[in-house]
Amino acid sequence: MAWGDRSQSFATFLILCPTSFFLGILFSLFPYDYPLLWTAFPPSDANFQTLETHLRFLHASPPIIPRILHIVIAVGLLGFFIKLYRPSESNMLFDGASLVLYMCGFVIYMANIIKGLRVVSGGKYDVELVEGEIAVGVKGTLPGEENPLGRDDSLKVLSASNTILALVLVGVLVLQAGQWYAERKQSQEVDQIRKERAAAGKGNLGTQRNGNGKKKV
Repeated sequence: MAWGDRSQSFATFLILCPTSFFLGILFSLFPYDYPLLWTAFPPSDANFQTLETHLRFLHASPPIIPRILHIVIAVGLLGFFIKLYRPSESNMLFDGASLVLYMCGFVIYMANIIKGLRVVSGGKYDVELVEGEIAVGVKGTLPGEENPLGRDDSLKVLSASNTILALVLVGVLVLQAGQWYAERKQSQEVDQIRKERAAAGKGNLGTQRNGNGKKKV
């Protein structure tokens, strides 16, 4: 196996492991998110209270926990940078799209989840996180006149962000699997063409030998 193939395989490993790690974290949050989004019955106050307590516990975790999380994020980005260094057509298509999805997930994490955790941990749902922040897209809205979300809606937004993030990460895995399948099929086709050419070469060589033998006789 060439060095390029080994580096690509190692880079794929660096992408798949963090992506699967994040999906595992989101799956552990699914029991808390499920009653808020995926049931036909309206969520009870106990469901919101359970999720709120869990999120506050997560936000109050020791600093080593978010540091490990951010290191894992960086490992995934390193894998993309290795695969996109001197990229082939396959890398540009599959890895480029995977990197876009990965960065979309990072934006969701930074913009929705971290901000939501701060709001939940502070317990001040009826005030803005940033003083003087104007509601985006609302013309004529002055600081202090916004209509921020309450506790229930804020927790639902966090749960929905987890779901969107999970779908984005699944998309990364699907694209990586698609790249593996496409490269495997291409390798099989190349091997088949080589075998056919080798067989044709042997047939031509045998014909030439038979012709030389008849001339000698």
